[in-house]
Amino acid sequence: MSPQTPTYARIAFVASPIPEAEEALARLSKRYGNVAPDDADVIVALGGDGLMLQTLHQFMSAGKPIYGMHRGTVGFLMNEYHPDNLIGRLDAAHDAVIHPLLMQARAADGTSRNCHAFNEVSLFRQTYQAAKLRILIDGKERLAELVADGVLVATPAGSTAYNLSAQGPIIPITAPLMALTPISPFRPRRQHSALLPDSAQVRVEVLEADKRPVAAVADHDEVRAVLSVDIKMDHAIGMHMLFDPGHSLDERIIREQFGY
Repeated sequence: MSPQTPTYARIAFVASPIPEAEEALARLSKRYGNVAPDDADVIVALGGDGLMLQTLHQFMSAGKPIYGMHRGTVGFLMNEYHPDNLIGRLDAAHDAVIHPLLMQARAADGTSRNCHAFNEVSLFRQTYQAAKLRILIDGKERLAELVADGVLVATPAGSTAYNLSAQGPIIPITAPLMALTPISPFRPRRQHSALLPDSAQVRVEVLEADKRPVAAVADHDEVRAVLSVDIKMDHAIGMHMLFDPGHSLDERIIREQFGY
């Protein structure tokens, strides 16, 4: 019997433009080859979480699984870096499917823009004055006026990022939920984060938009001076992320909740 062909034999590497990642790229390419992304079985990203987000956006329509190795700063979404037995690690990796948020932002100049976010969609005040926001869920008003620095909607994968810094809840990666979290709320003073089903459609309307302009950001895409923003989970897109056994995204999220 002939040996089984590895599932992920053809690898396309992408790397951050920093020395540690560039050195790893050269080393791994020499050892395992480096095919064009269109011809690859898997994309291996070398860097930190910023590169992982870029890679998820870049290959959103490619249908390729993505495996990250930590060669950057923050590496919550990355596996540990080891140059040995990469093919074996890829074949043993666990698969996590994540869906992005779709942001539909309408600006004061009459333009509209659609953007995806794998971490969160955030609305921020643009000036020294707090934003005034009206929040609707599935067409029903839930908060007539939120006075705050802003508000964000986070995916489970993004719940440990900015959402956690804003005192939002950590969401297990397989939970069909989103977090709606105010950013430094002033009124209502004790407005806490809300957990929403991932089928919910969130609309944020900007009140007093001329006096209190607001920007909307989907991961790294920004729209200035928005009047309203619609946010929902885009279930038509499912990205496959690969994690080493014992180091799955579910496990990391559980560890984060217990502070280690």
